[in-house]
Amino acid sequence: MTAQEEFISTVSHELRTPLTSIRGFSQTLLNSWDRIDDENKKKFIKIIEEQSNRLINLVENVLTVSKANAGNVVFTKVNVNSSIKKIVPLFEEQYKTHNFKLDLQSNLPFARLDEDKLQQIMTNLIDNGCKYSSEGSTLFISTESKVEKIIIKVKDQGVGIKEEDFDKLFKKFSRLENHLTSKTQGNGLGLYITKQIVEKMNGEITFSSKEGEGTEFVVTFPVYNEEEVMKCS
Repeated sequence: MTAQEEFISTVSHELRTPLTSIRGFSQTLLNSWDRIDDENKKKFIKIIEEQSNRLINLVENVLTVSKANAGNVVFTKVNVNSSIKKIVPLFEEQYKTHNFKLDLQSNLPFARLDEDKLQQIMTNLIDNGCKYSSEGSTLFISTESKVEKIIIKVKDQGVGIKEEDFDKLFKKFSRLENHLTSKTQGNGLGLYITKQIVEKMNGEITFSSKEGEGTEFVVTFPVYNEEEVMKCS
């Protein structure tokens, strides 16, 4: 089986699960509406809504994978700190029981990036950190520069990752099992997409984690260099 065939097969499987749930509960409501009490009607409709959202997220992520593999990156001069500050308030609103601590280096050099894709990377990492950490915990986001590199760190106080699962982390459709997995919607594409986009922008992503103590992702990008840009133009 080729890589493309394997991808299509996996996507088909992932699509089938929410579609089956949506069809099953819809048929139950249509065929037995008068015999179902209001509480169960609300329960079934909630399941349909959740599975619809899961399906939408899956389709969006599959499209993103296609775009990432296509390599359509538009490099510009990006203020990384400013870009992060635009993203964080969205998560403060979404995850009101979490705390967010920013430690952004002042006078951080510009980076040579696609800003839309940088925001997608930060969205994936921050959302991932919030999903797999408990209410009341803190997510730490920091930036610094070192040897012509911009370094971004996202650290959570979550469940952490088992050492035997390290090699699965950036694989397509890979979800690691822990006590929070069943409570969160996901399809195992977020970190795969993140890694693809980081590498398309000449960056690198690494992580460190300890089970029960949280995970830290470190993303590194080149500093914007006017002379190098002139050579490429």
